Amino acid sequence: MRMYDLIMKKRNGEALSEEEIRWMIRSYTDGEIPDYQMSAMTMAIYFQGMNTRETADLTLAMAHSGDMLDLSDIPGIKVDKHSTGGVGDKTSLTLTPMVAACGLKVAKMSGRGLGHTGGTIDKLESFPGFSTGITMEAFKKNVQTIGLSIMGQTLNLAPADKKLYALRDVTATVDNMSLIASSIMSKKLAAGADAIVLDVKTGSGAFMKKEEDAVALAKEMVSLGNHAGRKTLAVISDMDQPLGNAVGNILEVQEAIDTLKGQGPEDFKELCLTLGSLMLVAGRIATDVADGRRRCEEAIVSGLALKKLSELVAAQGGDASYVEDPSKFEKPAIVRDILSEEEGYIQHIECDEIGMCSLVLGGGRATKESTIDLRVGLILHKKRGDMVHKGDALATVYAADEATFEQAKERFLKAYTFGKQQPEAVPFIKQIIEA
Repeated sequence: MRMYDLIMKKRNGEALSEEEIRWMIRSYTDGEIPDYQMSAMTMAIYFQGMNTRETADLTLAMAHSGDMLDLSDIPGIKVDKHSTGGVGDKTSLTLTPMVAACGLKVAKMSGRGLGHTGGTIDKLESFPGFSTGITMEAFKKNVQTIGLSIMGQTLNLAPADKKLYALRDVTATVDNMSLIASSIMSKKLAAGADAIVLDVKTGSGAFMKKEEDAVALAKEMVSLGNHAGRKTLAVISDMDQPLGNAVGNILEVQEAIDTLKGQGPEDFKELCLTLGSLMLVAGRIATDVADGRRRCEEAIVSGLALKKLSELVAAQGGDASYVEDPSKFEKPAIVRDILSEEEGYIQHIECDEIGMCSLVLGGGRATKESTIDLRVGLILHKKRGDMVHKGDALATVYAADEATFEQAKERFLKAYTFGKQQPEAVPFIKQIIEA
């Protein structure tokens, strides 16, 4: 088999066979196919596309290119959750202890963030002493005993995807539905969960700006998961403005804790309850979505969800007293409001720009080598549809110094658009994709 022939075949619009795809991914992972040939293939795929069978074969080939985590020795159904990312997305911090408190086992591998804020791992490491670098034995033990564990991606999961994504990133071939879906789902399948619930964002702060593109991606991923024998569901949620009010690592942790206490922002709470109900259905804990939602709400009201977060933090070496008293988290030197210079109803928030404010403050990574300041970020006080008068506080900024505060303030004020009429409300949960 020659890569030259496969490139020509795909360039001419023909479908690659399962054997050809498996050989291609294995050979590329082993370094037998050079980057320039794989670049030609990804460009051919970009223009010619892949059919449903090809995409499934590509996903499975990448999933099996490295370690496949086996969780079968842990009793019960294990459910995983994935988000396509956005501004203020701290969902895992509230969602996973909430569903674990309902009796569902969650074995989650998460990554660090590259962009405007840290990832789930960075946020969990806000708790002094918390370690995500635990052994596989400890990871499985925590899932079995407390029903929940979150660790860093230390295993060699889907190495073909890591190598292929780096190539796509520099050859303008990221934006292809089959390549995106197979990239996400190969890692999820390799992580060993029995069922997967996906949160696919759409809007100005999401990778998929248009709702129809988010729906198409969600349907593709649900199809791939079910094809691989994993019960897979997806939610399309709004990311046209930040999720909740907090943007920044410690600030998002505090908001997640508030939500577990029943005090969080409505949009964030709604997303957690929606995803949680679907996870409980997929894990056969709940009979239907309404039953799942009721169980999640009870876990919050009873305090069991908050207790489960404390158990997770303590089990992985962290100081659980911060869960009970989030005011113990360190604050930066400057905590100051940004006041509105305009008056009217907020028509639109350029969500990406709010994320960039966090990055400017030091709350994210511009490169993999960047160091995150976990203390910095923003708390929004006004969002889309709110009436604002001149001098009202739009947000509170947590900054390490005057220079970064001023940079963030300048960007922040440009991200808001005002008008005389209150805009129509838009649904936060756009769709649920079940098959």
